[in-house]
Order: sequence, then structure tokens, then C-alpha cells
Amino acid sequence: MGVSAVVKKVLAEVGIKPERFGLQWASAAEAPRFVKLITDFTMKTKALGPIGQAEGLSPEELKARINKALALVSDRKLRIALGNATKTIRKESIFTQEGITAVIEDKLGKTITAGLEGGGPEAAAKK
Repeated sequence: MGVSAVVKKVLAEVGIKPERFGLQWASAAEAPRFVKLITDFTMKTKALGPIGQAEGLSPEELKARINKALALVSDRKLRIALGNATKTIRKESIFTQEGITAVIEDKLGKTITAGLEGGGPEAAAKK
């Protein structure tokens, strides 16, 4: 759930609708649930429209923003910070999506924003 919160935060920061990402769990014994999850997600993404176009981004701008987001989430410091946030989530027994999102925002929000503004994750750590 922590990774989901990070992905949604990064998507929102680069101007891509976070609803384009979904992570749900279904066991092999839950075939009807799996079908419903996939069908619902497909319908939701179709309703959003083509990626980039629906956000008002040219293909070039979309590619640049996705590359910036990819560089950020590939950064070692961000991954370490996510690991530390995960420890906090487990230690404090935070198991709701809202609680996890709040911890991610608190522990990684500035790092994500700075990393996407060009300062990199290390710039946020210095603040």
C-alpha cells in the first residue's frame, strides 16, 4: 500500500491523473472478484480518456514528465525513504489507505516535490 501511495503522489505531481493507477489484491480462489476489479479499472481508465490527452499534455510533454517521474522513483534515496516510511507504518500499525497515504506524504512529500522540480531528492533532504 505504501508503494501505491508513492505512485499516486508522483503521478499527481507530474500532472497525470492518479486514478490511472490501481493496485488491488485478489487470490486465485477469487476469480469473480478479479474479473470485477479488472472490468471496473478498465471502465474507469476508458472514461478518463487517452493518457496525456485527457491531462492536456502533448506527447512530448507527457514523455518528459514520465521520464522525470521514472528517474525520481529509481533514485536510491527515495527508495530508502520509502523503506523508512514502511517501518513507521508497520511499527505504528497503520493499515488504512488514508493512514498510509498520510505517512507517505509526511515522510516523502518534500522529497518527491523537490525531485520533480529538478532539485533531486538530495535537495529536499538538505532543507
